[in-house]
Amino acid sequence: MSNSSSITEFLLLAFTDTQELQLLHFLVFLGIYLAALLGNGLILTAVVCDHHLHSPMYFLLLNLSLLDLGSISTTVPKAMANSLWDARAISYSGCASQVFLFVFSIAAEFYLLTVMAYDRYIAICKPLHYGTLLGSRACVHMAAAAWGSGFLHAVLHTANTFSLPFCKGNAVDQFFCEVPQILKLSCSRSYLREVGLLVLSACLVFGCFVFIVLSYVQIFRAVLRIPSEQGQHKAFSMCLPHLAVVSLFVSTGMFACLRPPSISSSSLDLVVSFLYSVVLPAVNPLIYSMRNKKLEDTIKKLISFQVWPHQCSLERDENSRCLGGHAHSTTLP
Repeated sequence: MSNSSSITEFLLLAFTDTQELQLLHFLVFLGIYLAALLGNGLILTAVVCDHHLHSPMYFLLLNLSLLDLGSISTTVPKAMANSLWDARAISYSGCASQVFLFVFSIAAEFYLLTVMAYDRYIAICKPLHYGTLLGSRACVHMAAAAWGSGFLHAVLHTANTFSLPFCKGNAVDQFFCEVPQILKLSCSRSYLREVGLLVLSACLVFGCFVFIVLSYVQIFRAVLRIPSEQGQHKAFSMCLPHLAVVSLFVSTGMFACLRPPSISSSSLDLVVSFLYSVVLPAVNPLIYSMRNKKLEDTIKKLISFQVWPHQCSLERDENSRCLGGHAHSTTLP
C-alpha cells in the first residue's frame, strides 16, 4: 500500500508490448500532431496577417486554435515519447502539470465555444447591433472570461485531485493523466470533494450547452425568415462549422462522463479519450476552413507565398502585383 507522499511517478497505459505496434502508434500520433500544428498554425497566421479577418468571429477562432494547440501539445508529445522509447513513467509533478494544462485547455475551449455561439446569434439575429454588442473591447473581455474560467477550473481540479492520498498504486489506466482515472487510485472518502467539483463543472457545462442550443434555435428561426437563398446559404456557412465542432465536443465529452458503468471498459475509455483529446484539435481547423471562403482564400495565399517566394518591385513596373504570394508581372525585376 502506498500514499501520495511516497509516490514519485505514475505509470501511464501502454498501448502494446510489441515493438512494431509501438512504432506504429508513434507514427499515428506524429501524423495527427503535425496535422494539428499545421492546421491551427495556418489559422493563427491567417487571422493575424490578413486585416480582412480582424473581426470578432475570427478573433475568437484564433483563441480556439490556441487552445487546440495547447490541449493536444499537453498529451500527445508524452504519448509519442512513451511509444518510441517503450516507457510508461511520468513524474508526479509532470502528471499534475498535464492535468492542469489539459483541464485548462478543455474548459476554456468549451466556454469559448459558448461565446462563439453568442457571436453568431448577434450576427444573424441582431446584425444592426453587432458593433455595439460585440465590439472589440467586449469581444476581448468575453475571451478573457473564457480563459479565466478555464484557469479557475484547472486550479480547483488539480489542487483537489493531487491533495488526495493514493493507496491503490500508481498505474493510470489511460495514455495521459486524466482526472477520473487518477481518482480511481484513491481509497479515501476525500475523493468525494473532487467528485462534487466534477458535478458542479458538469452543471456549468450543461448550462452553457443549453445556452448554445437556445441560441441556435433563434438562429435557425431567423435564417428561415431570410428571403434570399444566397443569404440563407451564407448564414448556414457561418454556423454549421461551429455547430459541428460543438456537437463533436459535447457528444464525446458527455459519453466519457455520463456513460453507465455497465458499458465501461479500458478500450472504450481509451477510444473516447483519444477522440476528444487528440482527434478533435486536429480536425477543428479543417471543419472551420471547409465552408469559410475568406479563411480558405487567405490560407491559399499563405501556402502560395511559401511555394512561390517572391519580391515585388513596384518601382520598375507599375503593373507588378503580388497575388497570394505569387508575383504576376510582365517585366521581371
